[in-house]
Amino acid sequence: MPALFQFHQIQGTAGDGPHLLITAGVHGDEYEGMVAIRQLIGSIDKTKLRGQLTLVPVVNESAFALRSRTGEDDLDLARTCPGKEDGTITERVAHQLSQLIQDTDYFIDLHTGGSIMQVDPLVGYNLVSDSSILETQRCMARAFGLPIIWGTSANLEGRSLSIARDAKVPAIYAEYLGGGKCSDQGVDAYLEGCLNIMAELEMIDTRPLSPHPNLLIEDPRPSSGNMQICHLSPRDGYFEAAVTLGQTVEQGQILGQVLDPLGVSTHQISADHSGRVIVLRCCPSVKEGDSLAVILETKPI
Repeated sequence: MPALFQFHQIQGTAGDGPHLLITAGVHGDEYEGMVAIRQLIGSIDKTKLRGQLTLVPVVNESAFALRSRTGEDDLDLARTCPGKEDGTITERVAHQLSQLIQDTDYFIDLHTGGSIMQVDPLVGYNLVSDSSILETQRCMARAFGLPIIWGTSANLEGRSLSIARDAKVPAIYAEYLGGGKCSDQGVDAYLEGCLNIMAELEMIDTRPLSPHPNLLIEDPRPSSGNMQICHLSPRDGYFEAAVTLGQTVEQGQILGQVLDPLGVSTHQISADHSGRVIVLRCCPSVKEGDSLAVILETKPI
């Protein structure tokens, strides 16, 4: 079957080393990672690289062409892995992506909030049962250098990281803003983060130490890490946020309100728990059941 997305492989000539896979564009409206990987392709010197690097700037080309989170079949690639070799476009992409992940030694998946959400810059990993892999993921997350590290349940299926989990491939993901734009700071942070991990894996020479995270939380509860089930809109309407990304809130505090087009009927959205707002909807138009905000609990769980 022909490749459904473009990727670039660099085989280092400086010595033996691991195979690292870095992907972006699992959702077609998440741009910072795409640009960072394109810059990596143009900047890596294979004579100074140990091991092999596989770089995929846009995994979901169907969704990218539509300027959308999902492709023409309206399936979420991040819920479709391992996919099907003979399925719809997203299922076929999921199948090929899963094969790439299974054939690598380490994996980084770059995301953003897309066109409708913004995410406080963070790096995360699954709390897998294998203690050695878990510790490797913790080291990778620290090396990446973003201010928040979030370890979450390993039981969520359909994701790139669930494929890595089953293949026993140490893997992390990253999130950086979004909102339909491409942040220069996000691109720089992703480029630096990937290089930091390459240095951590001894694929390139040592780099300056990454900054310590401002917040490190590991939450093993079954639903942790599932951002789509938090603070759901009770109706179709127009969402007005009353908080900002990164703000600390208390349980019961008003996060915003959903209004009808005339502003006559309003539904206030209260915080389910206290913590830091790490995801906030920036697109006002909402449907019933859409996620509006995610709060990262910062107290012991």
